[in-house]
Amino acid sequence: MSHFTPRHLTLALGLCLGTTIMPASAAAADAAFTAQVAHGSLNLADGNDRIAIGFITPNTVRVHVLPNGESSPASIVIDPKAMPAALTDVKTGTAGGVTTLSTAAATLRWDARDGSLQFSDAAGHVLLTQHELGALAKGELSLDHAKGDPLYGIGGYNATEDASAGLLRTGKQTITAGEQGHAGAPLVWSTAGYGVLIDTVGGTFHLDGSRITAGDTSRKDLDYYLIAGAPKQIFADVAKVSGHTPLFPKWAMGFTNSQWGIDEKELLQIVDTYRAKHIPIDNFTLDFDWKDWGNDWGEFTWNTAKFPDGPSGKLKQMLDARGIKLTGIMKPRVHVNTIEGREAAESGYFLKGNKPAKDYFSGKLVREIDFANPKARTWFFDHMKSAFQSGIVGWWNDEADNVDIDTQHQDMQRAIYDGQRAITDQRVWSISRNFYLGAQRYAYGMWSGDIHTGFASMAGQRARMLSAIDVGAMQWGMDTGGFTAGTPTPENYARWVQFGAFVPVFRVHGDSSQKRQPWLYGPTAEKAAADAIRLRYSLIPYIYSYEDQRRLTGVGLVRPLVFGWPDDPKVRNDVASWMFGESLLVSPVVEQGQTSKTIYLPAGPWTDWFTGKRYAGGQSVTLAIDAKTWGDIPLFVRDGAIVPTQPVMDYVGQHPVTQVDVEMFPAAQRSRFNVYDDDGDTYAYERGAYFRQPLSLQRTAGGVRVQTGAIEGSYVPALKFYLLKVHGDAARAVTGDGRALPHAASLDALNAAASEGWTTGTDRFGAVTYVRVNAAQARTLALVWGHAPM
Repeated sequence: MSHFTPRHLTLALGLCLGTTIMPASAAAADAAFTAQVAHGSLNLADGNDRIAIGFITPNTVRVHVLPNGESSPASIVIDPKAMPAALTDVKTGTAGGVTTLSTAAATLRWDARDGSLQFSDAAGHVLLTQHELGALAKGELSLDHAKGDPLYGIGGYNATEDASAGLLRTGKQTITAGEQGHAGAPLVWSTAGYGVLIDTVGGTFHLDGSRITAGDTSRKDLDYYLIAGAPKQIFADVAKVSGHTPLFPKWAMGFTNSQWGIDEKELLQIVDTYRAKHIPIDNFTLDFDWKDWGNDWGEFTWNTAKFPDGPSGKLKQMLDARGIKLTGIMKPRVHVNTIEGREAAESGYFLKGNKPAKDYFSGKLVREIDFANPKARTWFFDHMKSAFQSGIVGWWNDEADNVDIDTQHQDMQRAIYDGQRAITDQRVWSISRNFYLGAQRYAYGMWSGDIHTGFASMAGQRARMLSAIDVGAMQWGMDTGGFTAGTPTPENYARWVQFGAFVPVFRVHGDSSQKRQPWLYGPTAEKAAADAIRLRYSLIPYIYSYEDQRRLTGVGLVRPLVFGWPDDPKVRNDVASWMFGESLLVSPVVEQGQTSKTIYLPAGPWTDWFTGKRYAGGQSVTLAIDAKTWGDIPLFVRDGAIVPTQPVMDYVGQHPVTQVDVEMFPAAQRSRFNVYDDDGDTYAYERGAYFRQPLSLQRTAGGVRVQTGAIEGSYVPALKFYLLKVHGDAARAVTGDGRALPHAASLDALNAAASEGWTTGTDRFGAVTYVRVNAAQARTLALVWGHAPM
């Protein structure tokens, strides 16, 4: 939205209805503003102070306050490449001192009589009211809302903080990236249908039950956004303002083993054991050990005593042959008495005011790099190139949260993201241990910090994950098994890996010399953990399709239950369960020795993924829990679900996927899922080289209707067939585009055929109809249930 100058205001008078709207009571401070409407925007003026207001999407109004008419640059929260322009196709009207701007989704109402701004949804429900416009020029925002509206966002929890408050937010809230697993954003939102996003780095919110106030913002010209909609719409519009996420590489959908205390010999032994046991793994992350830390160019070069084949690329070749990507730790500081340290000092790349301090690992003096300096960012990645080119293909950015700068971690990742994209088309992967909105633009994942082992710590990760997602940190993970405070028990390890299989970034890690391989915790834990990892790998097509959805919609793979059921008060602060995509609800076991677990299922029919037992939603159900073998995961699939799966492999891409099996649970309401694929490694998808095909499903009076839609994108995958597993009944006829499909005698015969067809059978869910159809073709399939009349 453009900033209005006095000249623009004069011009606006000629473009509006012709007259300036005067307040009814000039004595009221908030009624001192005059208003003009032009090009779908509302512009308020009080002397030299101005407020420019306009819709930037049908759901979002931008309010930009310009004290004395002056503006400042947007903060790093705002993506200049994504920021929408002001909409001009906005319905405007003026009557009786009231001016309105309206879209199909929301209305902004300025009342000159009392100086209020009122923001309403499409149905006319008032969501937010701003009374104190005069305070806006002082950087103070105050918005009234309905009493008791549940509020979310702003910030999460650090590694050791009490997380018992869950997801709801009240009282004074500091806007910060924090440290040790904290995630923050200048965003507060409500399931009552609105969100408030402020362009600021730092500040405070005060939430008192019927009013949201904000202050101490980083910009004198307060710039904020009012968003109308359900949670998914709110985050879609937040992404339009703060930026969308690039895709992680496809291998990052799999499993990662991090370890501190390792050398090349042990690394290869561990990888070979994973392969021999056929426990899937894609990524091994190295801690301090890979670096020649503190010696000459040690921050950026291999420790050849531990990894002799690292610098030459031979280690990379050996791991490539095993299907393993190697990633490594990076620190935001360098040793001062090294070549690089002296370079940084001479060039002014150290953070001002940051004095040399003894590093806990090397015992030598280090200083922090000033990553806000673009030249320092370029310098930093220039020295990382050799490590990248010799085999470190992903980045674990540790401890950039130690200097009390909300954007240090984000700017560190900017150095890597911009640097890597400048030299290669290979996708960037990274994790850091805190988050501030805007970081997602730089291929940024986060993890929850140096957490303890044990069941209590594991249970606390649920609130940490979901509260991080509530501020836009959609690519979240944790040190599965716990980082510090000892070794997890076999039960704790097994249950934690099951939990980790249902988070966006799936990795295990431990403190120095702590190891987190499944076979080290005994055969019972190994089986439970390995089964969970294999389940994750069977869901790769489902998971990777949500990479695409997150990039397009701003909402990721994991979402709190309120995202899907915002009107259900029972899920307002539920951290025990979450949605894994649109179709699966998971509620991992997080208590030691638990023999039963009560789980609330929101509205809609649900089916136990493992047993096939059906449940009505809108109630709590109690499951028996196996306290001896720990092999069960409370996992439910909702009616309408479309869940693509593939054969379990030792690593992503080990074999071409020529057939995707699609679990389908038809409902009366039509459901839809976009199957997505691309090369998994490059940014060619940004240039149209992707595969996206919609699948839709609906139960009809006599059977089921399935559609495979037209494909988008130029990428041609290995995929040849979908095997649709339509649950609910055994069909007695199946047609494709009105023609009967061939019937096969059995599922084996169907899979052995070189063409389309169908058959029936039973599985854990009961009667099922299998339909094998060509992928990448638009088709309409009709299944006639066995009991239905022709």
